[in-house]
Amino acid sequence: MKTVDRAARRRMSSTERRQQIVTRAAGLFDQSGYSNTTMDDIARDVGVAKPTLYHYFPSKDDILHAIHGEFIDLLIERHEARTETGLRPEQLLLEVMADILELMETHRGHVRVFFEHHRELPPEARGPIKEKRDRYERIVEDLIAAGIESGVFRAADAHLAALATFGMCNWAYQWYRPGGRLRSRELAYQFWNYLVYGLGTDQLTLPTPRATPPA
Repeated sequence: MKTVDRAARRRMSSTERRQQIVTRAAGLFDQSGYSNTTMDDIARDVGVAKPTLYHYFPSKDDILHAIHGEFIDLLIERHEARTETGLRPEQLLLEVMADILELMETHRGHVRVFFEHHRELPPEARGPIKEKRDRYERIVEDLIAAGIESGVFRAADAHLAALATFGMCNWAYQWYRPGGRLRSRELAYQFWNYLVYGLGTDQLTLPTPRATPPA
């Protein structure tokens, strides 16, 4: 088996090798934490010599940057692929939520790294990643604003609603485990339902906001 593995590794292109390193490293960061994982650990897990690993990624920070970039690019690319399908804003919002939650199953390590280790990014990488993060946040905010404009959502603060959407989805990986009662897409439907319809019934009486006392 090891001979077969070595032969398969030798046939890998540079792009495939880089992808393998990123994927394996994301898994290690998820299991052991970013700070506790060394380049030696990554080289051992991938099955390459340490100098070979450094050929593809000069440092662990560069791998971290690649994981962040791959994750946010996946989210943006999935959304952009749907923009010409004719889906309504509320349907696109559901798919956005499903994207984030489904990646908990397919890219769990990427999810943890993206949400927990952005502060460890090298300074030169923070700007480009932040731009992509901000772009994706605007995508979701614009979807909600479009829903408000079309009348399917009630008048609300679109920016705050977008933050609430991310708040529901982004940290679900902390407790979600594949094979549980709900699959990730089913969870997306539940979250979308809470966001769009809320928990209240017709019998619910909203509390009257208390006036803020003058300073």
